[in-house]
Amino acid sequence: MIMKKVFTEFRSAILFITILPAGKNVPYSPMGMIKYFPVVGLILGGLLLVFDVTISYFWPPLVVAVLDVIFLVVVTGAFHLDGLGDTADGLFSHRSRQRALEIMKDSRTGMMGLVAVFCILAVKTAGIYSVKTSGTHLQTLALLLIIPSYSRSAMLFGIRFLDYGRKDKGTGLDLFEKEIGLKDFFFVLIPMSISLFLGYKGLVLNLVFFMTLLLVLGFYKKKLNCITGDMLGALNEIMEAVLFLAAGALIVF
Repeated sequence: MIMKKVFTEFRSAILFITILPAGKNVPYSPMGMIKYFPVVGLILGGLLLVFDVTISYFWPPLVVAVLDVIFLVVVTGAFHLDGLGDTADGLFSHRSRQRALEIMKDSRTGMMGLVAVFCILAVKTAGIYSVKTSGTHLQTLALLLIIPSYSRSAMLFGIRFLDYGRKDKGTGLDLFEKEIGLKDFFFVLIPMSISLFLGYKGLVLNLVFFMTLLLVLGFYKKKLNCITGDMLGALNEIMEAVLFLAAGALIVF
């Protein structure tokens, strides 16, 4: 019975933040699936790793880096990118809190959203290219594997430390039914543990992870004093881009 519950929650997490197949008629388990976000990120990283190794036989690093980024967009159904665009439109509209939240709900993407999406994709591409051209083969594989897990782990911190901004509706409302506890962060230890094989560079990568978390969540708190599903998606995209870029710089030293 316990294993069935675990498997259901895990599949629910896969279906929620990716387009990967996880079976049919899977019960939606919002509070149960949250803790598996880092594991789903690890699966995405594993698929990215395999994809990268395969296409590296056919194209040079720059082309591979671009295709790697497109691969991540495709397997996530641009779910988080959509949130990034909506978040940028709302947060940089210079409107009141309520009006900013309304702008985020608008399905149309404005100029700030387009700029944010373009910049994040460009930064990811630059980061992956830097990792591939400066790091060893093992370093590249390790970073491709763990960074998508780190970015999905970041969403747990957003859920834990900020209140949900829409009290009666919204894509992320079900994720805030109750406060998540320390045990829900257990799988965050997976990418952190793997990063230790990178030596001091892994430690620095963890430091960058927590610094980025503090900056983004601090910015959210200052601007709106809350978080939404769109803002969680934006947090994921920002974290992924920052970590790939930071990894590229770390490998050089």
